[in-house]
Amino acid sequence: MKTSYQFTAQIEKDKETGLYVGIVPNLPGAHTQAATLDELQTNLKEVVELCLEELSPEELGNLSEFIGFQQISVSV
Repeated sequence: MKTSYQFTAQIEKDKETGLYVGIVPNLPGAHTQAATLDELQTNLKEVVELCLEELSPEELGNLSEFIGFQQISVSV
């Protein structure tokens, strides 16, 4: 039986390349890029599956819990 996991990805658009970049903050090594958001979602699912396959049961049980993002304003 397969176990289901849910992750939150941070998505940015690279100004130089125009590519979308996706990062799953609480899964080491889970990052990818794509030309479209649809392609990025497909790529993210694939990379998450690959990363999960490489983790031991202990590492899977010790994944950090994603809480959220905070915006911080500073003046320099």
